[in-house]
Amino acid sequence: MSDADAPDVLVLRKGTHGTPIEQYADAIRDRLPDHTVALARTPAEEHAAIRDATFVTGMTLEDDLLENAENLAVFACAYAGTGHLPLAKLDERSVAVTNASGVHGPNIGEHVLGAILRFTRRFHVGARRQRRREWRHYKAHELQGSTVTVVGLGAIGRAVCERLEPFGVETIGVRYTPAKGGPTDEVVGFDGEEFDDALARTDYLVLACPLTETTRGLIDRDAFVTMDPESVVVNVARGPVVDTDALVEALRSNWIRGASLDVTDPEPLPEAHPLWTLENVQITPHNAGHTPQYYDRLADIVAENRRRFDDEGADAALRNQVSF
Repeated sequence: MSDADAPDVLVLRKGTHGTPIEQYADAIRDRLPDHTVALARTPAEEHAAIRDATFVTGMTLEDDLLENAENLAVFACAYAGTGHLPLAKLDERSVAVTNASGVHGPNIGEHVLGAILRFTRRFHVGARRQRRREWRHYKAHELQGSTVTVVGLGAIGRAVCERLEPFGVETIGVRYTPAKGGPTDEVVGFDGEEFDDALARTDYLVLACPLTETTRGLIDRDAFVTMDPESVVVNVARGPVVDTDALVEALRSNWIRGASLDVTDPEPLPEAHPLWTLENVQITPHNAGHTPQYYDRLADIVAENRRRFDDEGADAALRNQVSF
């Protein structure tokens, strides 16, 4: 394939969420009718097509495939996280990398809100009594007037805050640079007494942050002891943000009221793990990110960046560009 034959956008073959990758390629074509969009459907097609491609999008980019990419200028990662990519090699080759930040905002925001309302109104207790055909009242809670702490104020954290706004709650945001502010009533950092004070005042703790050296094990035994016994943890970040052994101890010892876990450590959660059997735990299999709109939202970002690349070339300021 010559440079002249190279597609304007090359889509690699790996899909996500059980949705055919053809839908992603079609969504990009719809947004770029004047461009050529090629889908490499087999490993051989990927290795052949990527040799001359300048603009490539996909979930992953293996080392051997990158070695074949002689003219690659932009890799549009179809995930929000990019830690799985060979970033050092991409940086060495001056390849711009973008991610899918913002694609998950609406669906994960709704997932978090659903989890909070489940524990607030204790729908799981009602479901259990329905299965038993047991007409017996139970106590519930009220979300209004609660304090919700959102750790991580990126696209997902902001989406959570937007959806909480009508419910009359107080919100605390946690981010690396509190001076930047945010959509919450107050913003604190990860260090020192401010964070501990926020935990002590929290009714619902939403974890929506990336996994970093700072956030790994952030919610540990000390954190659970600091939290109120009526508080609930909702984790849509990464499993290792929470110390799993400490979480099990906290749930069994009533240090907290419950936990909604879309991610776990380890993941997948082993069949014999005690978290499966605790009635005050809701587990979903890393499913909060699923949305039928995933490829459409992602294609919006990729198409916009392809146009910027057309206009400005390698110096283009791309949406969602990753800093190395």
